[in-house]
Amino acid sequence: MMKKMKLNLDTIILYVQDVNGLKSFYSSVFGFEIVEEYKNEWVLLNAGNSKIGLHKIGGQYLTKIKLDHKFDNNTKIVFEINNDIHEVRQLFLDQNVLMREVKTFDIYDYWLCDGEDPEGNVFQLKQKK
Repeated sequence: MMKKMKLNLDTIILYVQDVNGLKSFYSSVFGFEIVEEYKNEWVLLNAGNSKIGLHKIGGQYLTKIKLDHKFDNNTKIVFEINNDIHEVRQLFLDQNVLMREVKTFDIYDYWLCDGEDPEGNVFQLKQKK
């Protein structure tokens, strides 16, 4: 019998149209440090306990989409924060980041607020009540 594995999430990779644009977004808005970078094709950002990789979409796909297209996807990246979620939301809004309203649920110990990066990738801010 195999010994039980312990897994640790290391990196989430987003396939993107504009690596430099999203690098700028995540490094300026979130303050993520650039770990590595390769010529408009790849950027790796330190996002706390994990990393976010931004990988250029292959050319065969880029020719089929319009400039500034926002993708629909079924992934949401959640960032737990210690700061007041209302203040962070306002800070993001002041930087022209698309943000939804802060919400919570009766039996849930967190405040939540969803936002979108410039290519439509959804993220969520999460603050303990």
